[in-house]
Amino acid sequence: MRPIQGAITALVTPMHNGHVDEKGLVDLIEFQIQNGIHGIVPCGTTGESATLSFKEHKRVIELTVQTVAGRVPVIAGTGANNTLEAIELSESAKKSGADAVLSVVPYYNKPSQEGLYQHYKAIADAVDVPMLLYNVPGRTVTNMLPATVARLAQLPQVIGIKEASGSLTQISELLMLCPRDFIILSGDDFSALPSLYLGVRGVISVVSNLMPDKMVRLVDAAFKKDLDTANRLHFQLFDLMGAMFCYPSPAPAKKGLELMGKITSGEVRLPLVGMDAASLERLQKDMRQLGLI
Repeated sequence: MRPIQGAITALVTPMHNGHVDEKGLVDLIEFQIQNGIHGIVPCGTTGESATLSFKEHKRVIELTVQTVAGRVPVIAGTGANNTLEAIELSESAKKSGADAVLSVVPYYNKPSQEGLYQHYKAIADAVDVPMLLYNVPGRTVTNMLPATVARLAQLPQVIGIKEASGSLTQISELLMLCPRDFIILSGDDFSALPSLYLGVRGVISVVSNLMPDKMVRLVDAAFKKDLDTANRLHFQLFDLMGAMFCYPSPAPAKKGLELMGKITSGEVRLPLVGMDAASLERLQKDMRQLGLI
């Protein structure tokens, strides 16, 4: 398996007139790879996995794998709050040739830590595919504790985690408790740089949808201990990072890509809606400062 590390984009799913825009998806993947991105996550939170049909979900992963054609790792979002659905999506991603799957903490159900362990163990037992856990308590309500992650890290299929709590305390605990070869990735753009300083392997990023080159350079500089360059890039991207979440994500990322001419439409799927005037004005201001529009 290709190494999973560096700057990895949580890719948006382009849509047009209510349907997945397959040409837009292919073009966006090529834009990412041409700008040096180290990996791609289709059908994550930013890819609107919660409102894709099963058919769409499987097709987006399949098309992503086909388009990437082995140039960078594809980590397919296959999580669900129904264990059987997560197994089905993981089986489909494996069949499509994804390098690994990304499985989010079950949302809404509010499982116990033992429930989380048994959920992921059931997926690992059913599907022989490398799996990264995905902890994002701001969306799922439940926080998967580092002790639970360390327990799951003993399962051969569980190779890492996207830790999107934004907590450096939690990142530190994971680094202390988990095996050295366990892949810990930041899932939060704002705390990615300090997380890299602590020793994580990379970041699954939203802002890299628009600026993959700068996020790649930031991560590479951090790996090389070039703190001046890494810090400078972090602060260059900081306002745009904020703009990505000034309105429910991924509406700002999709609108930004539309403004750049990278996708035809910034359309999102209900219950998400397009940006309001004030949020759009902020996004445009931050994009102009970076020369994106």
